[in-house]
Amino acid sequence: MSVTYDDSVGVEVSSDSFWEVGNYKRTVKRIDDGHRLCSDLMNCLHERARIEKAYAQQLTEWARRWRQLVEKGPQYGTVEKAWMAFMSEAERVSELHLEVKASLMNDDFEKIKNWQKEAFHKQMMGGFKETKEAEDGFRKAQKPWAKKLKEVEAAKKAHHAACKEEKLAISREANSKADPSLNPEQLKKLQDKIEKCKQDVLKTKDKYEKSLKELDQGTPQYMENMEQVFEQCQQFEEKRLRFFREVLLEVQKHLDLSNVTGYKAVYHDLEQSIRAADAVEDLRWFRANHGPGMAMNWPQFEEWSADLNRTLSRREKKKATDGVTLTGINQTGDQSLPNKPSSVSSYEKTQSYPTDWSDDESNNPFSSTDANGDSNPFDDDATSGTEVRVRALYDYEGQEHDELSFKAGRWAPPASRGGGLPTCSPPSVSHPLMETAPSLSYRGRADQDGGRG
Repeated sequence: MSVTYDDSVGVEVSSDSFWEVGNYKRTVKRIDDGHRLCSDLMNCLHERARIEKAYAQQLTEWARRWRQLVEKGPQYGTVEKAWMAFMSEAERVSELHLEVKASLMNDDFEKIKNWQKEAFHKQMMGGFKETKEAEDGFRKAQKPWAKKLKEVEAAKKAHHAACKEEKLAISREANSKADPSLNPEQLKKLQDKIEKCKQDVLKTKDKYEKSLKELDQGTPQYMENMEQVFEQCQQFEEKRLRFFREVLLEVQKHLDLSNVTGYKAVYHDLEQSIRAADAVEDLRWFRANHGPGMAMNWPQFEEWSADLNRTLSRREKKKATDGVTLTGINQTGDQSLPNKPSSVSSYEKTQSYPTDWSDDESNNPFSSTDANGDSNPFDDDATSGTEVRVRALYDYEGQEHDELSFKAGRWAPPASRGGGLPTCSPPSVSHPLMETAPSLSYRGRADQDGGRG
């Protein structure tokens, strides 16, 4: 802050001219304003750098999001590549704007900060050294002239007061002549007053003119001294203005991406990618990959194979690896075990099944109670005993690695537990292999231990 003093107290300022007492303070204030303008310019560039960074981040996020959407979308071929070129453009432009942000902060911002620190020196008591020097210079140059100006103002005031008093004395003397009651002695006093006022007017006028002459004589020196201090301030301000111009030109170069070789290459590549889009080529590709140009496994005559008990359809061949769900093993006793479904293939997980089958034991024709009322021979709590041999009624080829294959009329290895024989309930899913596949069952007690073969 500038240091104020009261040399101008009592001096009436008639205009806002620089030469008036105290009006040099605007020039001194310009030094303080220069420091503040440096800070303002740094804040301006800092905000712009933040905008550049935010824009770069938004471009990157936009490119990432839309690259995923286009990749997963239905667009294909060269037009897809042209569309994706916009994401590449955004990523490259994002990098350029990050470079702009770095230039603004690392180059321009730091340059202004360093210049401000070198140009303005803070004092212990506040304010800047440059401001103090300018104000002291102006005050020193103006002080002698301001002192004489005060004398002129005082002489002027005294002279005008004497003229006013003279006029009042003359008016009183004129009025007293018209008053017959006024004695000659009183009239003589009025006349003496007039004479005295005239002398005062002449005396104050002479002093006023003399002080004014002295002021005029000191004015050239005053102007020269003020000009000298003012020019020093002008030189300091000129340095700041030239520095600002230089910095602003550098900022302009950093912001102007049109002169950056990489920026021009971005849009040159983008244009080439768009022009490379070929509708005819895309249609030809779609025809070959999704249209009449695709290969086809046309139906052909297939010889009957004795190894299979049925003819598999073409659809079943394509899904030969699909699994079969075993819904549960039903015991012939009064109690039943919980269902333990096996693994389901990916095909079965995505298909909708009819509701013809039910896990309800009351509707299961294969879940019946043994005629003798024996408990489930597969129950872990049941007493182990008689071994059971079973015979297959139909041919069955195991579809999984843990399934058995049977031939009609052949005996299977004996079971490890006696009692009723297990039966398999029909699957609760509609599967192409199960529609025509024979249901596997086991002979009851009638075929146990050498029953009819």
